[in-house]
Amino acid sequence: MTPPAIRIDNIAKRYAPPKGASGPDAEGKLALKGVSFDVPQGSIFGLLGPNGAGKSTLINILAGLVNKTSGSAEIWGFDIDTQRRNASRAIGIVPQEIVFDPFFTPYEVLENQGGFYGIGAKDRRSEELLEAVRLGDKRNAYARTLSGGMKRRLLVAKAMVHSPPILVLDEPTAGVDVELRRQLWDLVTELNREGVTIVLTTHYLEEAEELCDEIAIINHGELIAHKPTADLINMAREKIVAVTLADDLVQAPRHEAFSKVELAGERGVEVTYDKDKLNAGQVLGILQEQGLTVEDVTTREADLEDVFVQLTGSGN
Repeated sequence: MTPPAIRIDNIAKRYAPPKGASGPDAEGKLALKGVSFDVPQGSIFGLLGPNGAGKSTLINILAGLVNKTSGSAEIWGFDIDTQRRNASRAIGIVPQEIVFDPFFTPYEVLENQGGFYGIGAKDRRSEELLEAVRLGDKRNAYARTLSGGMKRRLLVAKAMVHSPPILVLDEPTAGVDVELRRQLWDLVTELNREGVTIVLTTHYLEEAEELCDEIAIINHGELIAHKPTADLINMAREKIVAVTLADDLVQAPRHEAFSKVELAGERGVEVTYDKDKLNAGQVLGILQEQGLTVEDVTTREADLEDVFVQLTGSGN
């Protein structure tokens, strides 16, 4: 059986309390409460959760930027405490913030990063990486002159200079437009096809749904779900039937079996129901029993956003 790319076992993190804190604050903030999961090799793995859930704390622990309070973790089989150097070389981190000297060129950024990892000049992949992230023509431009999307792609190249088998992207598409988001999605998919294991944190649920093989959801420092993406989506119990009626409606139809009913224009109705209790045909039958004539019907299956809201109680 192939060992996981990342193994996280019962990791907890409690931050020190503010000076002079008393009462509940005296113990400090418990950011992670014994989180455990594995990231399979070769996968695109989604790590989701609301703001303040503990995602960034967990990533910073893996990156060696934050010390865990308890628990253990392995990166590519290397313990992050006893084999820190090897663990660090097995992972590349793409942070949310754009962090490189704006007066260096993209080529110089990658060359310097290679030097930090002790990679000899003849073994560096700077040119290859610039081509891979479609920045070959910007090789000698000052980094400060790059667009936001180019800077994001340069961060990906910077994280890959030491050829790590695992790449962690922390909110890589935050604040970028739809076209750029698509470009980054293509880049992530291409890297994964080449064998790189990807860990992705994102607030864009459609991003996780489209890209990720498996998803873990953290809320208030606890792991509340970890399943293949398709299985998570199947957890959503609600389904929507949208109908267009033959006549104008004065008020929305009501029935105890409907979870929610919303009007959509003068003749449109959207009925939300629990798919474990009803099916679409039964919903239409109820509407017809109430004297309504249906002209058109569409249905919408649950998506990851529905599950996220159901599990966390928040769409934020």
